This record gives sequence, structure tokens and C-alpha cells, in this order.
Amino acid sequence: MYKFISEHSIYQYFGDDDPEMIREMIQIILDTNVKDLQELDDFFDKADFPTIKKRCHKAKPSMSYIGALKTRKVLEDIEADLEHSQEKNSELKEHLEEIEKELNQFLKALP
Repeated sequence: MYKFISEHSIYQYFGDDDPEMIREMIQIILDTNVKDLQELDDFFDKADFPTIKKRCHKAKPSMSYIGALKTRKVLEDIEADLEHSQEKNSELKEHLEEIEKELNQFLKALP
């Protein structure tokens, strides 16, 4: 049903007995991790590689929680070669756009 996220992973990490808690956790991921990663272009423009590394590293667990393992791999690739990862950042932006849509769809489907 989803291209990037996994309902199974979300329920595995957050449990399936508290939809409100799941809603809050996903909203935090959207408001912090996804938003932070969407701003990476600015840091690439400034060659601020420490900030890029920090934001990528911080977002990796969240990508696992929502089952976005392909996106987690892209974050690892960026972290591994910061100075040459502009192309990977473009791929990441495409992932994030879709993840944002999928997470919002998932939230609407919660009871």
C-alpha cells in the first residue's frame, strides 16, 4: 500500500493499542526529522557538513520506526560521503516528499 513507510514497523515500534500516542509520535517525526532533512539544501549551499551529518544521523532511528529503510540507507550514504552527496540529497528530497504524504495518509486512517 505504501512505497516507503511500513504500517507493520510503525505498530511494531509504537504498539497498536494507543492510536493517540502513534499520532503524536508520527507528528513529532514530521515536525522535526522530516522538516530538518528538507532543509539540508541550505546547509549544502553553505558547505556546513557538520550540520548535515548531525541531522542525517539524528533522523536514522525515526526512519527505522516508520519502516522507511530505503530512506535510512540514503541517510547513511550521505553521512558516509558528505562532501560528495549532493545527488543523494536530491534522492532524499524525493523520498521525504513521498514519506510526508504517506505518513499523513496513515494518520488519517488511524481510528
